[in-house]
Amino acid sequence: MTNQIIVPSLGESITEATVSKWLKQVGESVDSDEPLVELETDKVNVEVPSPLAGTLSSIKVKEGDVVEVGTLLGVVNEGQSSELNKDKIIKSKEVKEVKKSYIPPKSSKTKNISKKNIKKISNTEKPLELTNIEKKDEESSNGALLLDTLVDNQKKEKYVPPKKIDNLSPAVRKIVKEKQIDISNLEGTGKDGRIVKGDLLNLMGSTPEPSKRKSTHGPEEKVKMTRLRVTIAKRLKEAQDNAAMLTTFNEVDMQNIMQMKEDYKEDFQKKYSVKLGFMSFFVKSCVVALKNFPAVNAEIDGDNIIYKNYYNISIAIGTDRGLVVPVLKNADELSFADIERNIFSLSEKARQGKITINDLQGGTFTISNGGIYGSMLSTPILNPPQTGILGMHNIVKRPVVKDGNIVISPIMYLALSYDHRIIDGKEAVSFLKTVKECLEEPRRLFLDL
Repeated sequence: MTNQIIVPSLGESITEATVSKWLKQVGESVDSDEPLVELETDKVNVEVPSPLAGTLSSIKVKEGDVVEVGTLLGVVNEGQSSELNKDKIIKSKEVKEVKKSYIPPKSSKTKNISKKNIKKISNTEKPLELTNIEKKDEESSNGALLLDTLVDNQKKEKYVPPKKIDNLSPAVRKIVKEKQIDISNLEGTGKDGRIVKGDLLNLMGSTPEPSKRKSTHGPEEKVKMTRLRVTIAKRLKEAQDNAAMLTTFNEVDMQNIMQMKEDYKEDFQKKYSVKLGFMSFFVKSCVVALKNFPAVNAEIDGDNIIYKNYYNISIAIGTDRGLVVPVLKNADELSFADIERNIFSLSEKARQGKITINDLQGGTFTISNGGIYGSMLSTPILNPPQTGILGMHNIVKRPVVKDGNIVISPIMYLALSYDHRIIDGKEAVSFLKTVKECLEEPRRLFLDL
């Protein structure tokens, strides 16, 4: 029985994909539901499985081809192909025959090396001591290796004059020995003509080696953008072109949250089997602020404003394939543990390339954490059709004034980018201030204030 492999439905508004990689080749056996080919869409990568156990008998499209939904990708035959079995039998016989016919070579002792040959190979001014050579030659089975060893030993002995080594500082002496620098004719610039580290650096030179990538790929390389990268670029450019985007900033003292994490992290993980992170506090704080300022949770539809009374928080995650923004659905109805578990699950799926279309749809507000990469400050770009995005950054100990005294506290800079067409400056600043208050006094999150 044969079965055709076709491009499945790829989700809302997605009609085509690019054949990224065939995971099986013609003639290879496959199991039922085993992935055959990987398709790359504008949003996610999709693996197309085999509908039955058998053999991939034909491939109809090549890697890199653009295919539409319903396109024939290949054919799977039920059962293993006879040709494949024959191939395996032939290869097995060939291996056995090779093993039978193989006769290991008899070891033979290398002939002694004459004095004339040694002088020619070494090509050194100082003649080698033949007595040592003869002794080592008797112990060695490889004359060439013996000569190389002797030549190397001779080079090591003459790389630096002993009398100058004694006058060097320990640091300089170490460099001379490690780098095998000949300092016999080197004039030192230190006190009393002593050789210093700078003299060695000047002698060695400071010309860096070309990068490994340059030597491998040349001075320039041209690579086609993935569909995901093309879509990311298009959406970000649309956000800049269509929205009246503005960014406001604030700072938050993370001391109380960090202390709470430290006090309860073990109990939290023991009870819920997940680590207590910062993201749950930020999600909860944003939900509180979104309820107070609904315009930040809205979107523009022509001449209308759609206010959304649900809170789906998009979490920006960087992967090897590009930026993906899976959605934490109904975040206002989730506990701290639920938020941490869902974020961890979405992050793992994103990094493994297993994120689905459903995971990416329906977001109303976005949180982007550039702090995990060491970012101090940024102006995040909106994720259309959303009208607000919060940028988190790294936590740095800074001097701040508390109760008239200068103290050191862990400070994070926050950035809120928003669409000025429907969000006024007052609303944006007040929204960010609410987030700040919730984070600096996390008890407010449990009192619904």
